[in-house]
Amino acid sequence: MRRGIAASALVASLALAATACGGSGSSSDSKADGPVTITWWDTSNATNEAPTYKALVKQFEAANKNIKVKYVNVPFDQAQNKFDTAAGATGAPDVLRSEVGWTPAFAKKGYFLPLDGTAALADQAKFQPNLIKQAQYQGKTYGVPLVTDTLALVYNKALFKKAGIADAPKTWDELKSDAAKIKSKTGVDGYWGSTAAYFAQPFLYGEGTDTVDAAAKKITVDSAAAKKGYGTWLSLFSGKGLHKADTTADAYAHIQDAFVNGKVAAIIQGPWEITNFYKGSAFKDKSNLGIAAVPAGSAGKAGAPTGGHNLAVYAGSNKAHQDAALKFVKFMTSAKSQETIALKNSTLPTREDAYTAQVKADPGIAGYQGVLSTAQPRPALPEYSSLWGPLDTELPKIAGGKESLDKGLSNAELAITKLVPDFSK
Repeated sequence: MRRGIAASALVASLALAATACGGSGSSSDSKADGPVTITWWDTSNATNEAPTYKALVKQFEAANKNIKVKYVNVPFDQAQNKFDTAAGATGAPDVLRSEVGWTPAFAKKGYFLPLDGTAALADQAKFQPNLIKQAQYQGKTYGVPLVTDTLALVYNKALFKKAGIADAPKTWDELKSDAAKIKSKTGVDGYWGSTAAYFAQPFLYGEGTDTVDAAAKKITVDSAAAKKGYGTWLSLFSGKGLHKADTTADAYAHIQDAFVNGKVAAIIQGPWEITNFYKGSAFKDKSNLGIAAVPAGSAGKAGAPTGGHNLAVYAGSNKAHQDAALKFVKFMTSAKSQETIALKNSTLPTREDAYTAQVKADPGIAGYQGVLSTAQPRPALPEYSSLWGPLDTELPKIAGGKESLDKGLSNAELAITKLVPDFSK
């Protein structure tokens, strides 16, 4: 998952416009004797990750002479809406790198092809079962897991050591105490939190709750447990060694830059930033990067959302395109391809046989693999990812002191009611 870091390049935008109708492919490129040209919208980071995917596309084309892949890198923060528009007009790409939350939502609309029994899912038993489950909707599988992720507490071991702290904090109260010590001993802040809803989600899990109870069809974002979780989240923006809330549009970049350059000792972050951690002055020595489970809440629970991306096939393409797309998806999600992606991009594979000794030698991957067991799978609710939208509007206002916690959560609850109208409060 990428949260506000996808690079928007003019070239990608122009390419997107040129290929918006390239998915259905009913022209001569879909003749039985080929070659067939399929379009892939890749939503990975254009600078750090895309080169690896482009190289794999060339390998696939070399091994499959009758299939050409038109590669388009689409900024992550634009891709969901663009695909929704393109699919509704029967002009979507043949393959989409779909964020796990988008997969059931697009499946519900009929935009994705069921993959059960196809070549794309021939190795289904090799994938982590919970990731396959997240790619399903009403019992059918609509995506093949490509990469997975979760959030962790990442920290600067040298700054913690200088403050006399041997281990990462296991609770938010311990984090507050550690932040104060780090400020006293090093002069830099110990922790800088995010106002983005996705990054605030662990505080709900820490209280044993969520934005909604999908099984009971009940909205819980304004419940007592949720208020307690968000109250803890809010408390981490004030106090000794705790950086004040950044409510600007560039907050993500500000927090990341401060961490990689040693200006703050700890943040909550995902493995998609591993390669960027190593580029910072604080982590030229990779062993200085500490990775631990997100601290637990008062209920003694810890965890963060399970994120990642699936490869999904457009249901509106003709048979020739779908057959080629299925073959492409199988290649890209193979153990060999996933190993290559992990080694080049420091992302987490979704199948156990891709965690080779060489992959696990990357301290970033090994660290995040160690916290995956605490990750919380998302409920089987197509609208689930969209529920963070109202919170992304309200949480910065709350953190910036522009509205109270009660008012902000009440506003979020009202907005969420419109997204899941059959849920009770």
